[in-house]
Amino acid sequence: MMEWDPKLISKYNINGPRYTSYPTALALESKFDRNNIARAIKTAATELSLYIHIPFCHKLCFYCGCNKVITRHQHKAEIYLDALAQEMLLYSALLSHKRINQLHLGGGTPTFLTEEQLTRLMTLVKQHFVLNSDAEISIEIDPRSCSDQKLIHLRQLGFNRVSYGVQDLDEKVQIAINRVQDTDLIRHQVKLSRELGFDSINLDLIYGLPFQHPDSFSQTLKEIIALEPDRVSLFSYAHLPDRFAAQRKLDNANLPNAPLKLQLQQLGIKAFVNAGYQFIGMDHFAKPNDTLALVQRQGKLQRNFQGYTTTGQDALIGLGVSSISQVNGILWQNSKELPIYYQHINSGCLPAERGFSLNNDDKIRAALISQLICHFELDIESYCQQWKIDRFDLYFEMELQRLQPFIKDKMVQMNSNKIVVTPLGRLWVRSICACFDAYLQQSQQRYSKVV
Repeated sequence: MMEWDPKLISKYNINGPRYTSYPTALALESKFDRNNIARAIKTAATELSLYIHIPFCHKLCFYCGCNKVITRHQHKAEIYLDALAQEMLLYSALLSHKRINQLHLGGGTPTFLTEEQLTRLMTLVKQHFVLNSDAEISIEIDPRSCSDQKLIHLRQLGFNRVSYGVQDLDEKVQIAINRVQDTDLIRHQVKLSRELGFDSINLDLIYGLPFQHPDSFSQTLKEIIALEPDRVSLFSYAHLPDRFAAQRKLDNANLPNAPLKLQLQQLGIKAFVNAGYQFIGMDHFAKPNDTLALVQRQGKLQRNFQGYTTTGQDALIGLGVSSISQVNGILWQNSKELPIYYQHINSGCLPAERGFSLNNDDKIRAALISQLICHFELDIESYCQQWKIDRFDLYFEMELQRLQPFIKDKMVQMNSNKIVVTPLGRLWVRSICACFDAYLQQSQQRYSKVV
């Protein structure tokens, strides 16, 4: 369980990454040797995760910072599937001796695709890649674009995990963010998902949205808990209108201030923990028997560009516009603009536009940050043995100086054997990890506040 001290907000609520990778995507460079991709995949682990980005949405949600294309023209998805087919073909030879143990469709809105288009997509995946028989196959769902028949069809296609974008059940909040969806519809789809035998049901919530206040948000939490999802994501809204044009439609005056936003987060964390969910970290909760909770208790939880994961930290292939891959110490990202993505595909080359090759120091720091953000503690002796570090205190001399205020404020405990993030420090684990980030000073203001 976490503890709170409001006095620490102004001191530690810095701008900082979510550390879905280290270095973060902002470190990717256009001067990147694309031959590294083939070399990384060739020497990668036998099993990989696959992410496919579907950018299309029928309607704009004002809070959204995702790479998306707002359209009502369904045929655009056919053109996109043609391009995905070509991208899969480019990767298939590289991955002929690998297996896929996780597949995730994100967006945008993956359920923008019709049943026929979803069938085509899954046929392409099975044509070009080898899926494990017990692979996790998941999809993000906008309840407004998923009929009962489409949900049944998804199950028939082999999807076994679903994630519903709920955000908030309060109508005033929904109107402000341009995402109005009936609570009864969400209840119905969760119930049907359970009846269809999906292994895991996740619900996404966001705190920090316009007009949210403790009373209404408490009611949302109560209704979400009553649905008994296997997992819950409680994301902090990142208001970055300079980067995301849609967010300029939100009036700053209607957004909760920092203390109120922290109160909303507290309500969420307490509600889910009291309901029996395991607090995974930062923004994720899972029932104790869910695989995410199990692997954390086993010390095997990982983190990649999809967030907390049971596998695939350094073995993720991303397909589609803007997708990011991380394999064997190499990061690369596809073109963010759809026309440019198509140009690359039509010229017969991988659409990777930027990339980064981790050096040994990067890998050392990535392992430390991942351990702290997933498990809140680091065994210094075993870590140093693994990474051949003679003196931890000398290697991280400057970083440990930056860590001192956290130790003084009892957010971190440290001795010669361990670094432990205390219950008081868990809220600020991103800030604590930032102490070990060699790149942060170059780009800190491009990130959102940690709370």
